[in-house]
Amino acid sequence: MSDDDTAKAVQRWREAAPDAVLLDGFHTLKHALRFGADVPYAVTSDKAAVLGLAEDLAGDMTERIAALLVEVPLETLRELVPKVHPTRVAALAVRPEREKNTELLSRLPRRAPIVVLDNPRNLGNMGAVVRLAAGFGVTGVVTTGDMDPWHPNAVRAGAGLHYATAVERLPSDALPPGPLYVLDPEGDDIRSVPLPDDALLVFGSERHGVSPELRARATRLLSLPMRPQVSSYNLATSVAMALFHWGGPADPPPSP
Repeated sequence: MSDDDTAKAVQRWREAAPDAVLLDGFHTLKHALRFGADVPYAVTSDKAAVLGLAEDLAGDMTERIAALLVEVPLETLRELVPKVHPTRVAALAVRPEREKNTELLSRLPRRAPIVVLDNPRNLGNMGAVVRLAAGFGVTGVVTTGDMDPWHPNAVRAGAGLHYATAVERLPSDALPPGPLYVLDPEGDDIRSVPLPDDALLVFGSERHGVSPELRARATRLLSLPMRPQVSSYNLATSVAMALFHWGGPADPPPSP
């Protein structure tokens, strides 16, 4: 690639970056493309290595990734991203329209629950929950509070699977319709309660739990089995346990 071509690629990247979703690493790019993300730019410092990964791990994506990738010097890649991923690839994607996601989240009847994270504080945990939600085929993940679930750290932890479900931040008084099943240590044992497909499964942070406002609105309080003197589970672990209890849909969820 000529110096002029590299300069043009860098300029286009920098112009697009402020409004785009950063896809950091091969698996993040792979999943985003697989689930329909609009990815206008992707760069790498080692195209041959990335295509080798694609052939080994994502043969269905190899041609698309090959056509998309622009190779740049490693020094240039370091200038474009906060930290170079070990796979030496990064891309920019268009964030899904908020209106489209909120319409999907509000649609009834619903075949799968919505996971609600009440004021989460850890971006890695948020991303891990999105990855779980995508795997279980839930309708979406809603967060409250001031942290953006589309932050690059959350997208990386979710391996790009934000594009496989509907992920939005909403005020706690504007949640989608449906009964609120709130995870709380004082609730009924979750193993004794069937979870309906239209449920909103509400989880608080490990430190503070669910806010009093949402707790007061709960259709039912549920607790996870836990031995005495163990204070809490990791957030993603709690979500996984609840979704496993729910069971998962027979068919894939609708595209966000």
